Amino acid sequence: MSFLEKKIKERVERNKPVLVPYIMAGDGGLEETIRRIVLLQEAGVTAIEIGIPFSDPVADGPTIERAGIRALEKGTTLTKVLDKLIEEKNRLTVPLVIMSYVNPIFQLGLEKFAQKCAEANIQAVIIPDLPYEEQPIISPILQTKGIGIIQLVTITSSNERVDMLAKNSHGFLYAVTVAGTTGVKRDFSSDVVKNLERVNKLSPVPVLAGFGISTSKQVEDMSKVVDGVVVGSKIVSWFDDGEEAELLRFIDEVHSIDNTVRV
Repeated sequence: MSFLEKKIKERVERNKPVLVPYIMAGDGGLEETIRRIVLLQEAGVTAIEIGIPFSDPVADGPTIERAGIRALEKGTTLTKVLDKLIEEKNRLTVPLVIMSYVNPIFQLGLEKFAQKCAEANIQAVIIPDLPYEEQPIISPILQTKGIGIIQLVTITSSNERVDMLAKNSHGFLYAVTVAGTTGVKRDFSSDVVKNLERVNKLSPVPVLAGFGISTSKQVEDMSKVVDGVVVGSKIVSWFDDGEEAELLRFIDEVHSIDNTVRV
């Protein structure tokens, strides 16, 4: 069992929702990235998803896209991010997940990417623009370093595809709640909830809902049918707006949620 799997299992067994915040690496600089990671780990989040800035972020909404532009303007690259994580790894005690589009990984080189991820104690990677059918070009290389790929399913994924992806997902299955890009939503339809119930019943690994989640009430509602959430755009906004007190209040509210009664 990996460190990521262990931490998720601990939360699930305590009937508490898994919380994985997303941050954009290099937004504010790499020193600021480390500070944010430390702040989040001290607040007790389950794991942290670290986004790598890219010029064509097809899955990202405007908030994360702007954060990526700010990071790129500071000269942030995948290599620099991983080197910084390696440098600071003794301070970083929370499971870390890298989210990168495939192009920066190919530019770095598959072997070098896997090696640097291992040195940085990266637990898993998310590559949103690499279809499952094409993952054999990199998954065996990652597996030699003990690193898995977190699979994404959408509201249009068939039962057969959900089953296949779930069986090949490391740590958790990422259930996308919208047919679109990331960003804050005011509410979610009953169809979204029904789809999460469907995915959860099919998956042998924990299911986390992501895209659009921004309030503790939404987390509470989602955690009635899945094991937790990934929160991205709202986390990025809180940091960018200097509203860390609001961010920490949100984390405390999520930690107070009791998942004893599940659908």
